[in-house]
Amino acid sequence: MALSVFDLFSVGIGPSSSHTVGPMRAAVLFVDRLRAKGLLDDVTRVRVELYGSLGATGHGHGSPKAVVLGLAGYHPETVDPLAADEHVVKIRDSRRLRLGGGPEIGFDPAEDVVLHRRKSLPAHPNGMTCAAFGADGAQLDLGTYYSVGGGFVVDEAATGADRVVADTTPVRYPFTTGEGLLALTTEHGVRISDVMLANEESWRPADEVRAGLLRIWDVMQECVNRGCHADGVLPGGLKVRRRAAELSAQLHRDDEVHAAAHEAHAEHVASGGVHTAAGSPQRDPLHAMDWVNLYALAVNEENAAGGRVVTAPTNGAAGIIPAVLHYYTRFVPGADDEGVVRFLLTAGAIGVLYKENASISGAEVGCQGEVGSACSMAAGGLAEVLGGTPEQVENAAEIGMEHNLGLTCDPVGGLVQIPCIERNAIAAVKAINAARMAVRGDGSHVVSLDKVIKTMRETGADMKIKYKETARGGLAVNVIEC
Repeated sequence: MALSVFDLFSVGIGPSSSHTVGPMRAAVLFVDRLRAKGLLDDVTRVRVELYGSLGATGHGHGSPKAVVLGLAGYHPETVDPLAADEHVVKIRDSRRLRLGGGPEIGFDPAEDVVLHRRKSLPAHPNGMTCAAFGADGAQLDLGTYYSVGGGFVVDEAATGADRVVADTTPVRYPFTTGEGLLALTTEHGVRISDVMLANEESWRPADEVRAGLLRIWDVMQECVNRGCHADGVLPGGLKVRRRAAELSAQLHRDDEVHAAAHEAHAEHVASGGVHTAAGSPQRDPLHAMDWVNLYALAVNEENAAGGRVVTAPTNGAAGIIPAVLHYYTRFVPGADDEGVVRFLLTAGAIGVLYKENASISGAEVGCQGEVGSACSMAAGGLAEVLGGTPEQVENAAEIGMEHNLGLTCDPVGGLVQIPCIERNAIAAVKAINAARMAVRGDGSHVVSLDKVIKTMRETGADMKIKYKETARGGLAVNVIEC
């Protein structure tokens, strides 16, 4: 079984990889299954039922909308976020849907997409069933799907130990643990990014891997740019005001003021004035942190608004890796595209460990599996491009998760807004700090990455269900309802 970096970093729409991207993909899979069985033209009605966390917070996460779009043949990677609502409204008003873009059937989203708030399917908290019926009312087919985090979807035949989407492609450097990954780097004298690149070449040539990762980086940058220029109030009823645009304007003004002061001081010195440290314009030593906060807020506000984002490795944690990558390209001398590629490959290798040995699903292990995993991945990626050894990279990734252990998933109103948006900004800064701490050390530490991943998994298993993306505990019930 093998995972590609492109399994962990994929393009989708907000607000949730588990609750939006996953259900849309599941609906597409069901339509494809009907088509493969030759049943598509016989279908006159479809009924989708969402269970567990999907049912509990589905409306706030856009799950019914995602299901409708998937049944209509739209894919999360390519659907136009700006036109998605229009598509759904048209289907709702006409009560007609072209199944997979083909035969038209009667379909009423209010009746044919059912959310069960208190019932769950056995294999995973994010379960759903899709049923197709013929003209005589008889059931033609029934599919059961689980959205297991990060947009990954498996069916009823791939549950339990097989939750990770199986791919039997042989890779050059197989690994399933941090210890095994470090052993490979030592044995072959390579970096963690080299291990991951060699494995990626099992699916596609190296130049295609690089081009694909730079495309992922382009989508991340586009998302930040959109978020920095959009204002107003986020959808969903909490009336959360978007802050990234205002913060962006403030930071650009600060830069202009500093640049003008620096130029004036330089002209003063050039004209014979005395240069003094006191007279030289001083910049806030933590100004980079403000920019990191901005990048993360911009992404997660876009995600909350249903915009196009990169699952990294989930939508709820989508702002952390882009924010840290922007920090690298803006503030680290010598940053370049090759560094971006190495960053993403290294982050992907660490993400594989979480996906293989624990979970990245907030519904399964709480937010430690989403924000914690992303923080760990970003810390490791940054440590590598800062020149860290494989041991320092592993240390950075361990620090990134160790200090997110026990993080609950308690979205207010079932929306990916409070505390999710700010939480990404805090975790991005934490990832940078973890990387800097690690590269200042020698890579040796008491708690290994494998141990902290095991602890995260066990902590998630012990966590009460109300703290795992059900919006029935924590902040979700201690904030005045709007």
